Amino acid sequence: MKKPLCSASGLVATVKSIKERPDEIKRVIKAGIKANRYIHQNREGTMQMMMSWLKIDKEIAGATYQSVAKAFNDDGGLTEKGLRVAIDEAKRIGKVDREVSLSQVADLSILRQAQKELGISER
Repeated sequence: MKKPLCSASGLVATVKSIKERPDEIKRVIKAGIKANRYIHQNREGTMQMMMSWLKIDKEIAGATYQSVAKAFNDDGGLTEKGLRVAIDEAKRIGKVDREVSLSQVADLSILRQAQKELGISER
């Protein structure tokens, strides 16, 4: 069984996975939201984890934290603009000329369910 792929830019899952295992996808999304909230709420704890896991010193962990905290939001969401940038970059790399709509690459319904279950309202 293939697992959903988490990347720096988000969670990637096949349409088949979303249809066959939506509860698993939702659990991964909720875990990501909780991790992002921890990052934003616990700078020192996050830096300690970075120092241990990445084998870096406190100064580098502090600088890394500044970048990471800006990159991840605490509700797991993404903006249409951010998604469009990712699509355009993928089109450039893949040399794709045709238009690609947001609905062709993103299904935010499970994210919305996860947010609701965590008590997060849509922004």
